[in-house]
Amino acid sequence: MKDETCAALIADLGMKARRAAKSLALADSAGKAGAVRAAAAAIRDEVDAIYAANKQDIADASALSDAMIDRLRLDPARIMAIADAADAIADLDDPVGEIIKSWNQPNGLSFERVRVPLGVVGIIYESRPNVTADAALLCLMAGNAAILRGGSEAVNSNRAIHAAILRGLDDAGLPADAMQLVPTQDRAAVGAMLRAVGLIDIIIPRGGKTLVARVQEEARVPVLAHLDGICHTYVHRAADLDMAKRIVLDAKMRRTGICGATETLLIDRAAVDIAPAIILALLEEGCEVRGDVAINGMDRRVKPARPEDWDTEYLEPIVSARLVDGLDDAIAHIARHGSHHTDAIITEDGAAAQRFLAEVDSAIVMHNASTQFADGGEFGFGAEIGIATGRLHARGPVALEGLTTYKTTICGTGQTRG
Repeated sequence: MKDETCAALIADLGMKARRAAKSLALADSAGKAGAVRAAAAAIRDEVDAIYAANKQDIADASALSDAMIDRLRLDPARIMAIADAADAIADLDDPVGEIIKSWNQPNGLSFERVRVPLGVVGIIYESRPNVTADAALLCLMAGNAAILRGGSEAVNSNRAIHAAILRGLDDAGLPADAMQLVPTQDRAAVGAMLRAVGLIDIIIPRGGKTLVARVQEEARVPVLAHLDGICHTYVHRAADLDMAKRIVLDAKMRRTGICGATETLLIDRAAVDIAPAIILALLEEGCEVRGDVAINGMDRRVKPARPEDWDTEYLEPIVSARLVDGLDDAIAHIARHGSHHTDAIITEDGAAAQRFLAEVDSAIVMHNASTQFADGGEFGFGAEIGIATGRLHARGPVALEGLTTYKTTICGTGQTRG
């Protein structure tokens, strides 16, 4: 497809979405929640069709890594979980219309800062077909229209889930143009979305480093970035060994292909009696460990870490590990090599935990918990559209509130500035 053809396609989608967004912005909470619940019901009704579509995607995805296949794969249980997440979204409080702040001026003017939808949200994502439902329905509940552009590896799954969402919109009497799926996998369509100023209000990329880098480099539309998850778990000298082993194994191995998986393990040099047991537990669980000189000496199966390992999001059963000289060294390592996503400390020392929580500049910082809790559902948000690692607008799991902005309304009694 030629670039100009893609530009025309996205312009058409954008104009339709803009019209639909006006309707959604005025829809009441019950109407939006009803549409989300209807979509959840449709996903349950279409579980066999969605599963069959996903099996076709899996069959076509032989070149993908095991981690990417895991992200792509759906089974009936995962499809039902998508529907359950949709119902959870419908149960959330609608942020639109919330009065954030109100105040009066001495001249008698009354001010209110009120939450409103962002408008038209463009979502560009890879692999995970559940994002089709999560992103679309979060946008819908927050009163936004969405233009969805999924990856080619999940094209059949995305289309099947999108068809179920359209059934939900129709059942609720809301416009189908509110949730549009880009019908082409041509990469030029992504470029057209990034240049759709005036048609798309914000772009949210969800995918690998290459995708996010392209979006940030080319976008003329504002971007809410979701960067890679180079997440750290730091085992402090005052850590409980049993807790540390349990958390580290979960943080790395529960699901290695998610962005909240721990990629680097830091262990306090003063906890050297704890370190070998943790390294052994990882190796026995089937995790490849790439360590510094000290870690290498703990087990012959440990491989030497290369400089680039400290800056790598593996998304596989691989972890880089090193000993650090206390809390300051751990914080400094995270500042040099982290991606500001999620970092955790394991310790029974409350003062050390508070310093870590205060000084580590990441979107999510944890104490005595697995980094795999970096998930909108675990935050009580029902689902997420991504985890924002920047510093503007929204940070951490982006759910309903993160998909709104605000306006200020002013009421007077005839005041003038003359």
